[in-house]
Amino acid sequence: MAESYDLIVLGSGPGGYVAAIRAAQLGLKTAIVERENLGGICLNWGCIPTKALLRSAEIFHYMQHAKDYGLAAEKISADLEAVVKRSRGVARQLNQGVTHLMKKNKIAVHMGSGKLTGKGKVSVTAADGKATELTAKNIIIATGARARDLPFAKADGKRIWTYRHAMTPPEMPTKLLVIGSGAIGIEFASFYNDMGSEVTVVEMLDRVVPVEDADVSAFLEKSLKKQGMTILTGAGVDKIEVTASGVKAAIKGKDGKVATGDYSHVIVAIGIVPNTEDIGLEALGVKTERGHIVTDATCKTSVEGIYAIGDVTQPPWLAHKASHEGVIAVEAINGGHPHAMDPKNIPGCTYCHPQIASVGLTEAKAKEAGHEVKVGNFPFIGNGKAIALGEAEGFIKTVFDAKTGELLGAHMIGAEVTELIQGYTIGKTLETTEAELMETVFPHPTLSEMMHESVLGAYGKAIHI
Repeated sequence: MAESYDLIVLGSGPGGYVAAIRAAQLGLKTAIVERENLGGICLNWGCIPTKALLRSAEIFHYMQHAKDYGLAAEKISADLEAVVKRSRGVARQLNQGVTHLMKKNKIAVHMGSGKLTGKGKVSVTAADGKATELTAKNIIIATGARARDLPFAKADGKRIWTYRHAMTPPEMPTKLLVIGSGAIGIEFASFYNDMGSEVTVVEMLDRVVPVEDADVSAFLEKSLKKQGMTILTGAGVDKIEVTASGVKAAIKGKDGKVATGDYSHVIVAIGIVPNTEDIGLEALGVKTERGHIVTDATCKTSVEGIYAIGDVTQPPWLAHKASHEGVIAVEAINGGHPHAMDPKNIPGCTYCHPQIASVGLTEAKAKEAGHEVKVGNFPFIGNGKAIALGEAEGFIKTVFDAKTGELLGAHMIGAEVTELIQGYTIGKTLETTEAELMETVFPHPTLSEMMHESVLGAYGKAIHI
């Protein structure tokens, strides 16, 4: 006999487990299916453990610059094995936290590979081959995505790494090639550079972190080069050959010339592939585009009773977007009328050194959309708290509609900006104009005062510059 539920969630990442909890809160009998670890890639192999690694690198960086703060620290060294062990411990703690939340909310957990076998039917095959049949009126697909491989250089975990290999390295790279300068590539480039590797970043497009505002990209490239990295934009890797001692890579530059370089390791960070294969979508007629499931504003797919959230759907592919979609889908399933999520109000964060955070339209995109804009820009060097912290590198940029005062976008680079961006995100969600932001009292001394100054700057009213 099949086990019957009101809702089955396929995947337990930040989208899936949040959806399951919200469903349980609403009184729905809920089951969640996970083939590997509760918490999915984000908690176990993505967002959280990478931040633990980056925190260790940050502390190591500060220790090496102790004299800048009037302190003395001698014979500083890094223990890569211990750094990785701490990171894995953080991931394990959060995995246990999700396990607790499943029990607390009385959510049935089925460990194994899930597949849709018919309308409202899921078969779960455990590691021992035993199959369990589940049924539910509604199913949420939250199977996430995996790293995209280079067709001519498959990741082997020894010399050619994906993000997953890079989190548990067998040894410290001496000379590292990072292919791709999106968030994942730049974060690992930053980590290994701070830990002592010689790092080269190759980006196919004409600037690093190409989804960010052009001013942010330019500032980051300058900063990374100052830190000792080699940055190659408008370039591509034509060939990778694993040798006995490392990797030989042929890189085609902007000028079309190909140069060959030797590296100890390569990290491939060129995007993701949605996990939509072998889960029964085709047989049920679930519509996809380039592998990603097509959904409406309430996360409903083309098939009644089947919803999809997170990286398996349309961009942006971010954990917090997946979690919010999980709540939207469940509330729609429960008969509610949740507000659709506006992609322009979803913030993005990159935890390199210096950090990057943004929300909404870049200056260029705002102009392309037909807006007449007012732009404010305030540097960290003009902020007392930033100077006191010894973190005077960076800026905050705001983009407004000149006619209406609507906040179109905000873009930051510098210390702790990932903790600041939520202020502008709230403002955008509340449809705030420049007037309300100008009239808001910001605490002193804080980094957040730069947010106020950037808004004032867009209207020629900045005080401290």
